Amino acid sequence: QVQLVESGGGSVQAGGSLRLSCASSGLSRYGVGWFRQAPGKEREFLAHITAKATNLGYADSVKGRFRISRDNRKNIVDLQMDSLKPEDTAVYYCAARLWGIYSPDEHDYTDWGPGTQVTVSS
Repeated sequence: QVQLVESGGGSVQAGGSLRLSCASSGLSRYGVGWFRQAPGKEREFLAHITAKATNLGYADSVKGRFRISRDNRKNIVDLQMDSLKPEDTAVYYCAARLWGIYSPDEHDYTDWGPGTQVTVSS
């Protein structure tokens, strides 16, 4: 089991960038996904990276704007977010599953962070 902590959220103007990080000891053995949830909406899958970074996957809504990466020496998984839009405003979560393969289904993840708020103003 891992205890995930997200960081890097904040407020930014449209067109700007933010880099979110997800950290935990032992994270190098876990597949990690990023999700977000806007007020009144369901949680949305964004991106996933396998434990050895051999497979990456993105939702169509963020493909080309967001990039997931990891540094297993530091037990960190990052989500670089560029060209942000007001509709990207949400609470962003990272989630993990031991040796987890790619999955956009939140129910496949066993561990979740508390989330970090991202607000994009127009």
